[in-house]
Amino acid sequence: MIPIQKIVHQLDQTFAIQTFGPDSAFSRFIPEVYDSINYDWKSNFDTRFTELFNGLMIRGADNVQQVFLAVFPTEDVLNKFISQSVEGDLLFMHHPLVMECGDPRGNWGKGFVPIPPDKIAKIKEKNLSVYTCHVPMDYHKQLGTSIAIATALSNRVIDRFIQSGEKGHLGLIIEIDSQSTEDLIAELKNIFAIPYVDFEGKHVKNITKVAIVAGCGDKVNWMQEAEKKGVQAYITGEIHCHIDNDYGRKKYSQMVDYAKETSMSLIGVSHAASEYLVKKTRMTNWFQKECNLNTILLPQEKWWV
Repeated sequence: MIPIQKIVHQLDQTFAIQTFGPDSAFSRFIPEVYDSINYDWKSNFDTRFTELFNGLMIRGADNVQQVFLAVFPTEDVLNKFISQSVEGDLLFMHHPLVMECGDPRGNWGKGFVPIPPDKIAKIKEKNLSVYTCHVPMDYHKQLGTSIAIATALSNRVIDRFIQSGEKGHLGLIIEIDSQSTEDLIAELKNIFAIPYVDFEGKHVKNITKVAIVAGCGDKVNWMQEAEKKGVQAYITGEIHCHIDNDYGRKKYSQMVDYAKETSMSLIGVSHAASEYLVKKTRMTNWFQKECNLNTILLPQEKWWV
């Protein structure tokens, strides 16, 4: 068993969460979704988390026996964590909220939704801990969400794009052995264990240059930046925004227009699956090496939500 404080210190230092300041997304969305249900999130979450919106979110017992790895706190993930854990265990996630991005072959999503208060209560009752790391993980050069995808495909990073000040670059460009759009889609379905992808754009016979943006890469200006660099396929979690509100419909319309003119294959592998790969391939090894802890993977029952 390892002290929770030691693990938190290791994670904080590895991802340099303090240097990123308040998380650009969750500093807005956590207050928004919890205030809307009149839930006192400031009292129920760790004080430092309510300032940075990354890091130790819920503090449980002093010692950790094992770590559970997931992306979103979906109902099935939380149920498994609560039922399979013992006092003190840690849940390490990418997101502190569920993001319903929608299913390209099903229902559109609601966007960000809170963890149900009764689930938070059960986590606290069992003395479990929760740690989340969003933007700092996305930009990490060794433990990042995009580099995990790049490694699975070829590990030949030749360029970067989507620069954000001192944070670095969010997107990667890799070189792969020549293959068609259809072959690349088949490979991605195998890597991410997904039943289907979201697709737009052109079918290309010889793809050798690929852009990667884990998570929500559904921004036309990002795609245009990649296309100018000679990219033939753009891989991300979400090609289309399927969030059922004005914002989602506007973004969807913009993408439809862009897809008509692009020369690239635009391939979405689901937001959750695109960010789960780093947990499966890199964070398991990190927790073993740095903390001498075993990990339990918690894949979602449904990747498109």
